Amino acid sequence: MNRFYTGIFAALTLCFLASCNNAPQTNTQENEISTAPAIAPPATLRYNVLNVYPHDTLSYTQGLIVFNGQVLEATGGSPAYNPYKSWVGKVDLKTGKVSQKIPLDASYFGEGITILNNKLYQLTWTSKKGFVYDASTMKKLQEFPIKTEGWGITNDSTNLIMSDGSSNLYFLNPTNFSTLKVVGVTDNNGPVNNLNELEYYKGYIYANKYQTYYILKIDPSNGQVVGRADMTGILEKYSNENTNKEKYTSGDAVLNGIAFDGQNGKLYITGKLWPSLYEITLQ
Repeated sequence: MNRFYTGIFAALTLCFLASCNNAPQTNTQENEISTAPAIAPPATLRYNVLNVYPHDTLSYTQGLIVFNGQVLEATGGSPAYNPYKSWVGKVDLKTGKVSQKIPLDASYFGEGITILNNKLYQLTWTSKKGFVYDASTMKKLQEFPIKTEGWGITNDSTNLIMSDGSSNLYFLNPTNFSTLKVVGVTDNNGPVNNLNELEYYKGYIYANKYQTYYILKIDPSNGQVVGRADMTGILEKYSNENTNKEKYTSGDAVLNGIAFDGQNGKLYITGKLWPSLYEITLQ
């Protein structure tokens, strides 16, 4: 090869190397494909209605529990928000009549209830305050602070578990009410908000999703919604009431209230202002 061609070859080689050095660099970290498993959609939970009992149609239900075979209910109401009353009391399952009713001052809008270690805990909505009663006598024992809004409350036999309408569940120390941990609730579409009345049942948290006919089954260890029951149509199918009345179509009379009887394994649900309380199975 003569000097002329040698020079041309050398120049072409240098141009090729330069173009290679100026080529854009690939960021392998940015282009890695995530292998994290996606959250599975909640399983469909099917329900069967076993029995239908009467329910007070003036009860704006916020909490429902069973303690020593006795149904207890808490309601919400305040002149600033609606025409109903806030109280907690004992309910006769067969008649729906309320006894030993403890009213709240009209300045409080009552919310969820739970019983732990023979103490009944009751939330209020926006007053940043809750109340503790003796579960047997219904005598008020103390008040306690709430850092957020109060919506639903249950317990896992050790901690109080509270919702505030967001996608968070707050685990509280039942003695000093400090926040032990916060668990975010998610499904395959992301965070799930409007968590309302709660019930701890066979190792899972069941929650009413406010303004819907959904009951969500939540794994408390990670907040994942693993099951969902759609109760649409239960009111119309099992009620003798005219469900076309304004109170049933205005958005007030929504599903809210889940209670598990640990003595016999029975599960009850109802709704705000509903005429019926239902004994059901979920599977």
